[in-house]
Amino acid sequence: MLKKMNKHFVQIKRGGVKVIAKKLRSLIYLLLQTPVYLLSIPLIVILRLIKSWYLIRWGELISSRIGHFIINTELYCCKRDAGINSPSQKYLDLFYLRKYVCNKQIEKMWGRSLIVLPAWLLGPLSTVNRFFCLFISGFKEHEIVIAIDDTNIHNLIDRFSAHINFTPKEEFEGEEILKKFGLAKDAKFVCLHVRDPGYLNRHAKHEYMGERWHYHSFRDGDIDRYVLAAEELANRGYYVFRMGINVLKPLKSSNPKVIDYAKSGMRNDFMDIYLSAKCNFFISPGSGLDGVSVIFHRPVAYIGHLPFGNFAHKWNNNKKTLVLTKHHINKRNQKELTISEIFSANVAFAYTSDEYKLNDVELKENSPEEIRDFVIEMDERLNGHWKETKEDLLLQKRFWSIFEDRIKRLNLKSMPRKMKIRFGAKFLRENQNWIR
Repeated sequence: MLKKMNKHFVQIKRGGVKVIAKKLRSLIYLLLQTPVYLLSIPLIVILRLIKSWYLIRWGELISSRIGHFIINTELYCCKRDAGINSPSQKYLDLFYLRKYVCNKQIEKMWGRSLIVLPAWLLGPLSTVNRFFCLFISGFKEHEIVIAIDDTNIHNLIDRFSAHINFTPKEEFEGEEILKKFGLAKDAKFVCLHVRDPGYLNRHAKHEYMGERWHYHSFRDGDIDRYVLAAEELANRGYYVFRMGINVLKPLKSSNPKVIDYAKSGMRNDFMDIYLSAKCNFFISPGSGLDGVSVIFHRPVAYIGHLPFGNFAHKWNNNKKTLVLTKHHINKRNQKELTISEIFSANVAFAYTSDEYKLNDVELKENSPEEIRDFVIEMDERLNGHWKETKEDLLLQKRFWSIFEDRIKRLNLKSMPRKMKIRFGAKFLRENQNWIR
């Protein structure tokens, strides 16, 4: 309690009058909800009594970050359809959104697929039920827990079609906006997203007042390094849409097919989802928005992907997925760490910038040439023009053998049975000493 009070004082000190006003609104909202809390008590008892015949469950959708809003909800739907961890009796699942909603279009689409009720109704019910759980564990049967760290180890996403879809009206709207960008009906296009601190610094304040997001900086990239690749794709007949919200730097290219959509003035929640769902492939460091492409079975090229060991947890473990990580450099001798050394240095699963610093590892972005070669490989693999040599097959086998061995030593239960992802072939050819 003291810790929570101190947190409120710190937030007020940082935010001043605006934070006080927000906290007063929250207090008034809580007071207005008091009758709902009181009514929830007998309702919980009734629902528990009828549980043997019909189970009512509820859960909160993780709506504050788009990757979790998309993928973790989709995994719930896939598991439900596959009969994994489903109740044996008849049941009804209800959902609510309580935190900041990162994308209104996704909210709308999930509202068409799931039963989503107001937070003022289900929130108190859930809180009261958790109180009962302190005394009777059986009440936990009414809770649906959509875990942030849930993984696609059963390849369920590949087995099912997306559980959200566009209406005919939305399909028409999306096509019309593509025309405004100059795309013909069957034009090829790619989504390109390079992380920078702009979005989290501005938008994440809705989720955690006063929190700083510098620990995510190890995943950020420089959009300038991607211009060469974007223009290469344009020369190959693609339009390239640079994705993002509140991005810090513009994408500088004179090629009319390279579109800085993020700064175009036409960016909106709907088109973020439409483009990601319809693109020929998505280029991403693993940013959350690429989750839309994953559930709509669009190929993803992960560039500068981190943490390195997180390949083992990728949501789309299939042969159309291509991966390239950043360079890991030993700060003491400025030598690049090998695959095994990345694990030995305790940074294979480093999720904060400080972890890399503490272990004397600095990260170096892929060069513009490496990125260009990588997207060329992705394009040629998808259109059937990629020529895979015996050397390439051996290097892939060698890479994944070492990688999987190091993962197994960590005894990770969420490891897929077999890795189907491909690592960038040209990178492996040119860095064979790294594969050890």
